[in-house]
Amino acid sequence: MLDLIPSLSAWPPALAGQRYAAATVVAATGSVPRPVGTSMLVSESGAVLGSLSGGCVEGTVVALALESMDDGGTRHGTFGYSAADAFAAGLTCGGELEIHIEPADRNPQLREALRQLVSVRPGEPVALIRRLDAGGSGAVVIPDPATFSVAGSPEVRALLGVAATSGVDHARAAQLESFLHGGSTGVLHLAAPGTCAGEPLTLLVETRLAPPRMLVFGANDFGAALLPAAKLLGYHVTLVDARPAFATQARFASADEVVTDWPHRYLAAEAAAGRLDQRTVACVLTHDPKFDIPLLETALGLDLAYIGAMGSRRSHLQRVDDLLNAGVRPERIAQLHSPIGLDLGAVTPAEVAVSVTAELIASRSRKQSCTPLRDTSGPIHQPAGRCAHQPGAQPAPAISQQEIAWT
Repeated sequence: MLDLIPSLSAWPPALAGQRYAAATVVAATGSVPRPVGTSMLVSESGAVLGSLSGGCVEGTVVALALESMDDGGTRHGTFGYSAADAFAAGLTCGGELEIHIEPADRNPQLREALRQLVSVRPGEPVALIRRLDAGGSGAVVIPDPATFSVAGSPEVRALLGVAATSGVDHARAAQLESFLHGGSTGVLHLAAPGTCAGEPLTLLVETRLAPPRMLVFGANDFGAALLPAAKLLGYHVTLVDARPAFATQARFASADEVVTDWPHRYLAAEAAAGRLDQRTVACVLTHDPKFDIPLLETALGLDLAYIGAMGSRRSHLQRVDDLLNAGVRPERIAQLHSPIGLDLGAVTPAEVAVSVTAELIASRSRKQSCTPLRDTSGPIHQPAGRCAHQPGAQPAPAISQQEIAWT
């Protein structure tokens, strides 16, 4: 439902007292248009906010949402492709969506959560936790998911069915906190409170953290080309260069921040201040050993998502020798993406920016090659850490039917 934040204030039914239902993607496999957490609101008058997939699936979801408002019950629909019934509501791309539909009248906390989300600014960190299982309901907005603690949240304790005077199960708390701290979105199944038996609690957790950071070191043509490309990928971009005459050029104005400082000194200070995390990306484009080696020595001692350095294969070999002589362990050097970028035949700064961002995406999704899609088999959209071309990967089973069930 966090995807609706920019539009909520312009949707009158959310605030005008009308009845409405929330339809949310809670599972997605194969090639699907929208990820888990995507929501669509449907009012009793038939007004719609958001989109789940397009086509006839949404028409069926609207009909189910209207039914849910009439009888107060939830609905759970599974939509896939049916070759046997060409007129069934399904996904022609071959994927499968599971959609949970809940009337807001059944869950006052959901209505209150929606009111709170209206005031959330675009890009502001926030999380929404919703209870989906038949044994309970509720919704809680978390304003600072990166530092969230179950023990310090009476609202979440109540959502989990934990009494105010009772202790919180550490395993369940750790599972939920880890999910939120990592910025994840998905469905969690937690053991029922106080027992190892019985139906688990089912939570839909949506998390939006502050944008991940990209640190671009090097105020040159390649840095200037990489800045807008990184912004398109959603990074908060900082350009760093020790030379004021270069860093202050107007062509670097698209960066969120421009810093004049020695690169290794700036990186160490940011790490000490806690402003880097496991999503942070460092692109070293300075191509000058007096900057590169101290910077890479510092960067390889941190837990960053990606560290890449520009240079030829010859300069890379010299760079490895220098890092080894500086005491950097070989296994840490092996994490360095150098020469930076995928082998796309890039030459110009703009092409190199495409090469670097392509490698970032591949690294993030754990792809091991840049094989054209036409030369691969299996699903295009893979679960995290599972790629179509990896040894042992099997194509997803074909979906042969479309099913809608409700409780």
